[in-house]
Amino acid sequence: MKRSRITECNDWFLERFPLTKLWNEHMTHYYAPKNFNFWYFFGSLALLVLVNQILTGIFLTMNYKPDAKLAFDSVEYIMRDVNWGWLIRYMHSTGSSAFFIVVYLHMFRGLLYGSFKHPRELVWIFGMLLFVALMAEAFMGYLLPWGQMSYWGAQVIISLFSAIPVIGDDLSLWLRGDYVVSDATLNRFFAFHVIAVPLALVMLVFLHIVALHEVGSNNPDGIEIKDSKDPWGHPVDGIPFHPYYTVKDLVGVGVFLLFFATVIFYMPEMGGYFLEHANFIPADPMKTPEHIAPVWYFTPFYAILRAIPDKFAGVIGMGGAIVVLFLLPWLDRSPVKSIRYRGGIYKKALCLFVISFLALGYLGTQPATPTATIFARLFTTIYFGFFLLMPIYTRWEKTKPLPQRLTKVHSLEEQLHNLEEQLPTLIEEITELKPATTEIGHTAFKSSFFARKPNPKGIRNVISRLAKKAKGSLD
Repeated sequence: MKRSRITECNDWFLERFPLTKLWNEHMTHYYAPKNFNFWYFFGSLALLVLVNQILTGIFLTMNYKPDAKLAFDSVEYIMRDVNWGWLIRYMHSTGSSAFFIVVYLHMFRGLLYGSFKHPRELVWIFGMLLFVALMAEAFMGYLLPWGQMSYWGAQVIISLFSAIPVIGDDLSLWLRGDYVVSDATLNRFFAFHVIAVPLALVMLVFLHIVALHEVGSNNPDGIEIKDSKDPWGHPVDGIPFHPYYTVKDLVGVGVFLLFFATVIFYMPEMGGYFLEHANFIPADPMKTPEHIAPVWYFTPFYAILRAIPDKFAGVIGMGGAIVVLFLLPWLDRSPVKSIRYRGGIYKKALCLFVISFLALGYLGTQPATPTATIFARLFTTIYFGFFLLMPIYTRWEKTKPLPQRLTKVHSLEEQLHNLEEQLPTLIEEITELKPATTEIGHTAFKSSFFARKPNPKGIRNVISRLAKKAKGSLD
């Protein structure tokens, strides 16, 4: 009888809500390419970090006071007096940096394998809107601790909007809610950070996933698996997302949580990059810090802003660095998606782009010296050159022919078996056997002593082969 009642309740619910249909369409009956690699962990990890930020944020708001006189003290109260408050606060602060690390790597994977190209333009657009919303969420949350760097960082960034012609001053005034960063600003940012922007984030995540599952996931070969189907209409190079990739993602989650916990328990400030030292000092409107810099994930765009001498042009450059990412699906004219089949020009351009982005990120954390400004202008030129010259060099480069089906992916068991077979030969190559000149042992059992020593030539050959193999995996 009890079982029958449970079944009846279950049937009643499913008749009114398509839970089984949603599960089948987006999990068990959603076929994903079978050659996903390491880079495909970061999408699910971004969802994990989003859940962490929402849950820890809810607990933090239970004790946080959005008041200019009480905000800093309420954060200290959370850290010192609330049970496990220090852990929740560090999970949230470390989670914000982890969110950007995961998202930047997720976007880089899109550049590697052309995940922004047809038919996934809308998936990329939704992803970029997510990125902008995430930046807004992080910026507004940055003010809430009401520390010295929070206050002055917000003062500098909001003042940039005043450079916009006609509406700039009114827009800055509306963002602050006052003529200076004050209690009104804190309350306004708290409302946006806790309610408005998280709702937009959740909605954009939903749209991003629905758009992705409509056109299907990309893969390291950049081949559409829907073009080859079996008699039942299933892609021959695809496997159900659940249970195969849900189980695989659990491994990625476990490794991520290991690093995440290490940072939380041993280095939550990360040398001042995740939590700046100045933010442990209450905000003082009468004392400006010697060097004002945003959090590390904003510093590449901040360096672009400072590299341009005119204030309005700098704001245009900073905004353009983000807007140009939206145009990527239409800037890339290459007939292939994946970097494996692109020419050398794109690979070199992508390498220069990564170097410029990392260099701009570093320069954004440093004081604006004349030498640093020169380098910032150089790397800003490389950053924009990667995108604006893309219609030209992606047409020029000579691409490789695409295979009809996905390339073979060796299982972990096969890779271990191959390694086991090759290991004796590898040891023979990287070492050399040298017999000793003296004989050891009892005279009745005399034998020569042999010693294995590293073989520099063999080691060079092995490293050279590994480097060529790594390059070949991208080629």
